[in-house]
Amino acid sequence: MMAIRTARSTGVHVSEYLLSIYHSPDPEAVPANRAEMMAGVAALNEELHAADAWVHAGGLEPAGRARVITATTDGFTATDGPYLAAEEPMGGFWMIRTDSMESASAWAAKASAVLGIAIEVRAIQDPNQ
Repeated sequence: MMAIRTARSTGVHVSEYLLSIYHSPDPEAVPANRAEMMAGVAALNEELHAADAWVHAGGLEPAGRARVITATTDGFTATDGPYLAAEEPMGGFWMIRTDSMESASAWAAKASAVLGIAIEVRAIQDPNQ
């Protein structure tokens, strides 16, 4: 497995990446190994902090509790429910800081191993480019 590099370890320009977690839309679907998974998530979070790669992370409420806001000339309208129906809605995320897509992918591989599911990696657009 490739080494995970961070700003502290390399002194080079870093970017932020979103690591997205998608899973069952059923809020009652709790994995049998949930306690083990959460311990693994906590350990990964500690590793991200120690590597100075942590920006933010969180689990999301079920998509059915989402609200879509649309601006109007009079203010806005609100619609309860997700913007898009999805078989596997986004259920959580990590926002990390590292020097490359390859390094972000190595972090995602660790998250995938902990959670037992695929993790999507997307770079955050650089506002200066």
